[in-house]
Order: sequence, then C-alpha cells, then structure tokens
Amino acid sequence: MTNMKTKNAIVNTICHVGLTILAVIWLIPIAWLLMHSFRETPTGAFPSALIPETWTFDNYIKLFTDTQLFNYPRWFMNTLVVAIASCIVTTILVLLTAYAFSRLRFKARKPLMNVILILGMFPAFMSMVAIYHLLKAIGLSQSLFSLVLVYSGGAAMNYYIAKGFFDTIPRSIDEAAMLDGATKNQVFWKITLPMSKPIVIYTIMQAFISPWVDFIFVSVIMKDNYQKYTIALGLYQMITRENIQQYFTQFCAGAVIVAIPITILFIIMQKYYVSGITAGGAKG
Repeated sequence: MTNMKTKNAIVNTICHVGLTILAVIWLIPIAWLLMHSFRETPTGAFPSALIPETWTFDNYIKLFTDTQLFNYPRWFMNTLVVAIASCIVTTILVLLTAYAFSRLRFKARKPLMNVILILGMFPAFMSMVAIYHLLKAIGLSQSLFSLVLVYSGGAAMNYYIAKGFFDTIPRSIDEAAMLDGATKNQVFWKITLPMSKPIVIYTIMQAFISPWVDFIFVSVIMKDNYQKYTIALGLYQMITRENIQQYFTQFCAGAVIVAIPITILFIIMQKYYVSGITAGGAKG
C-alpha cells in the first residue's frame, strides 16, 4: 500500500513538473510580446536583446492618438460591434437548434443531423469566395452587417456540445412542466435554460471569440475598406513589409490590448466554460 502511494506521488510530481514546463514555454511568447510593447521603436522589429533596454508607454498612447494611418480605436469598435451582434445571434441559433435536436422527434431529425455533420467537415474558408460574391450581388459587401451574417450564418451547425448538455437534463422535468400546463416554448425559456447556465456561457464565449480573432473572412469581405477593418486585419497592416520596422512595437501594444477583453471574460467565466465542455461531452 505504501509503495502504491509512493508511486502515485512520484507520478503526480512528474505530471506537475511537466505541466509547469509546458506552461512556462507557452507563456514565453506572451511575456516577450508584453515586454516589447513597452520598448522604444528605434531598434526596429528585430531587437538583439530579449529584454528591452528602454521602456515607454508611447506605443500605447500612439495607438489611440496617431490614427491617420492606423485607426486602431475605430477598428477596435468595429470588432466589438461585430463580436457582440454575432454573439447574440449565434447563441440563440445554437441553443434553439441543440434543444430541437435533443428534445423533439421528427422524421427528418437524423438525416438533418447527418447532413450537418458532413457539411461541418469542410473548412469554412472554402466558401469564402462564393460568400463574397453573394454579398456583393445583394449590395452587402464591405459592411459590418455582412460580417455579422457570415459569422452567424452557419452557427446552427455547431450545436453538438449544447445538444449533449441538453441530453443530460431528464426529460421527466419537461413532462412534469407540460402536465402543469406549460408549453414547449415556456419549458425551454423558463426551465431548461436556467438549468443550463454552463452551456449557455460556453456558447456565448465561443460565439464571441470567433469574430474577435477572425482574419480570413474579414480580409476577403472588406478588401480595401480601411475604416471597416476589424482588429485582426488592422493589426496585420502594421507588420506588412513596408510598415514592420516602424510600427512593430505598436503592433505588440495593440495585440496586448486586444487580448485583454477575452482574457478577462475567460477568467470570470472559466468555471462555467469547463462545466459546459465536460457536461456537454458526457452524452452525444
């Protein structure tokens, strides 16, 4: 018995050491980015020293004051508007679709689930050229509304985890509520959703993060509409060949700022996020 405890302690120690090493390796690029966001610009994009020799807040100040070439505040607001709007639409679509597949039984249920599964195997960027021409044909290209449509258009296809969570809620609760006179609509909004806080939070976070970090679709849809860029595409302009030497440290500062909302959101909702994944994966 003692030998078993000793072996378990050794295994646990090795695991903790390994995880600590991996965490340090993962944090090194973030620490480097953070340090060089405070570095003075004359040393260019490829400094010889790992730690900056001189520190300054000018890179952060210039992001919000020197907006003639790179309008960071405008890009930040564009991203925030698109992310919030897409998050609301996507969350509603995902939860409604997941609940329908979990609770309702209809003839086309399994064929629809199979079709969605197959379509989900294809990368989304395969359709971006077709999507751009469709948006252009209806006069919606190069607009923030078009981005919301793109990000939330296929949202219902990501119902799997939410469906798995709804499957873990006993159907007897629904039946008892309907015996008391509740409709299916009331059961969903007043009973099931309040019991499903982890998966709701998980869905909200996933729906918010996707448009916040997307680069591919916004680069195709916005083209040269500079004022409608989002953060990902705007920051990329700072590290193009002609700009990287002068604006690299501002790029580092912009990357730090854009990570702050996501980091805070994840820290606050972490326990619900983890619960949503684990409970959602319990039943498919």
